[in-house]
Amino acid sequence: MSARASRKDAPAAVRWTVYVAVAVVFAIACAFLSNWQFARNAQRSEQLALVAANYDADPVPLADVIPAGGALQPGDEWTPVTLTGTYLTDEELLVRNRAHGGSAAYEVLVPFRTDDGRVVLVDRGWVPPGEQQNEPDVVPAAPQGETTVVVRLRPGEPLPASGRTAPAGQLPTIHLPTVAGLLGAATADALEQSAYGVMASEDPAPATRPQAIDAPSDDPGPHLSYAVQWILFAIMGFIFIGYVIRTERAHRREEAEAARTGRAPARAKRRRDADADAEDALIDTAGR
Repeated sequence: MSARASRKDAPAAVRWTVYVAVAVVFAIACAFLSNWQFARNAQRSEQLALVAANYDADPVPLADVIPAGGALQPGDEWTPVTLTGTYLTDEELLVRNRAHGGSAAYEVLVPFRTDDGRVVLVDRGWVPPGEQQNEPDVVPAAPQGETTVVVRLRPGEPLPASGRTAPAGQLPTIHLPTVAGLLGAATADALEQSAYGVMASEDPAPATRPQAIDAPSDDPGPHLSYAVQWILFAIMGFIFIGYVIRTERAHRREEAEAARTGRAPARAKRRRDADADAEDALIDTAGR
């Protein structure tokens, strides 16, 4: 006996219970996925609110945001701060595989020693890969001597989950403890490891500089629409099961009526009529 026949011969209440159970399990899975998308949408909304509040704020001294011995707080990300001091150009680094300009670009990282002795890693912008090799053909030099820099503070990045590395003088991500390990001892000891700065401006401005990093996107993403879609899928699952049960009950009523009257079920007649129509169409086609 086939599985299909076994299901057909099972009591209706058992079959319908199985149908509903499947719909419930599907709805639970949809609810989990919907809740996950709602959570992602909430996180994205928080990120957008943080950018809106901090990105274009007036610059403040570094000590107002990260006191000596303190750390960058999550609510202060993107806050502009003013640094005065000198670039440590001999300790410049590149972080590779950054998505800019439609290519795997490089971002230029230069430690900046402030007048109070602290060192902040400054991301001066990005440069494209070279024409004949992966490494950039030219990296614009940072200004020499006393410089005033406005940067937007960002937390350091995690190490790559893939474990990928980078050649000497380069980094796979802006992981500040790794950066410290590539700098001289004096610079590493003074490096601020809770944040780095994305450069907004330099004074005096150099003749050339790396291309500026774009402002963060204000696109809220598709998370809310995906969350609603999963809810609709759960509802559709129950509607489909209801349709199956209703159709099965209608078929059983037809079969019972046919058994009582001795006539073929209406659906069988409809199927025969459809088959006859198809045969007539084939005959007409062959006769042309």
